[in-house]
Amino acid sequence: QVQLVESGGGLVQAGESLRLSCAFPGSISITNAMAWCRQAPGQEREVVAASGSGGSISYAHSVKGRFTVSRDVAKNTLSLQMNSLKPEDTAMYYCAAADPNTIYSTDYDFGVADFVSWGRGTQVTVSS
Repeated sequence: QVQLVESGGGLVQAGESLRLSCAFPGSISITNAMAWCRQAPGQEREVVAASGSGGSISYAHSVKGRFTVSRDVAKNTLSLQMNSLKPEDTAMYYCAAADPNTIYSTDYDFGVADFVSWGRGTQVTVSS
């Protein structure tokens, strides 16, 4: 497992934006799949946005068109730009990394179980 550190959460009003960042070690290569996941109280953890082995990007249907994930290899950061936030986006957001030895196809449908390293999370609260 590797150390992942999230930052950028907070309390915002509906319609506003937030940007989350995840710092990861330089040992994580561009082929190592990573993702942002979230978990709301009483709900299962879900994959929000994934950056796959070949640079492919995928989003949960609920955030498509509002959230953008990006990876900066030079700075070793994974970011999540969240626009037009809704109260239902309220959750703890986690950065996650998959097994570095596993290469995923570009159309792979990531699930929470695919990720083996997790950050401690950052809270996002959206008020109505």
